[in-house]
Amino acid sequence: MKKNVVLNWSGGKDATMAFHQLSHHENIEVISLLTSINSKRERITMHGVPLSLLKRQVDALNQQLDLITLPENISMEKYSSIVREKAQQHHQDGISHYAYGDIFLQDLRDFRDEEAAKSQLKTLYPLWGLNTKELAMQFIHLGYKAIVVAVSSAKLSQEFAGRIYDKEFITDLPSNIDPCGENGEFHTFVFDGPLFKHPIDFTKGTTSLHRYASSDNSDSKWDNGVWFCDIS
Repeated sequence: MKKNVVLNWSGGKDATMAFHQLSHHENIEVISLLTSINSKRERITMHGVPLSLLKRQVDALNQQLDLITLPENISMEKYSSIVREKAQQHHQDGISHYAYGDIFLQDLRDFRDEEAAKSQLKTLYPLWGLNTKELAMQFIHLGYKAIVVAVSSAKLSQEFAGRIYDKEFITDLPSNIDPCGENGEFHTFVFDGPLFKHPIDFTKGTTSLHRYASSDNSDSKWDNGVWFCDIS
């Protein structure tokens, strides 16, 4: 029986590789790509890619775009409520599974599984447990192309933002940085590859630092800055 799948989509390389893996399964049909965007900025959350580029990317992949619109400042409780409402609608529309590009963050997987189960959805992790260095090399060898659009200022310097994600980029990464950025060290935007009907043309703009703080002003491990390379 064919599985109707919604793939959680960031526009980056891990989501792309998850899509690549799913596309080779005869019993899986990806119905849409689900992306969260900031309602005020109209950009992909955490990645900062504008909605206009996201739409062009999804169209080049011959897919349907499914959006979750989030307010600028949102509590975890409100976030879960919005995401759950969307998941419940998907279940009613005949979606059986949510798919994710996560590789080894067990606590995040547990959270996703629990949330999906509340809407009677099952989960798929096509990349789970893979060696991230090998996965990074596979992405490149397959012919996918990506630009690094955001880097954590706590982990990497500004110069890493705006670079093409290639062998040289991976070689230049400090030894403590995961080559896939699985710990949030950096994020990418994929603009070409085997699944694309055509490359996505874009213009690289300036790189700027955005700082984020937790809602309770604590010294949370999430309190840091992000270098965003603007693309349009």
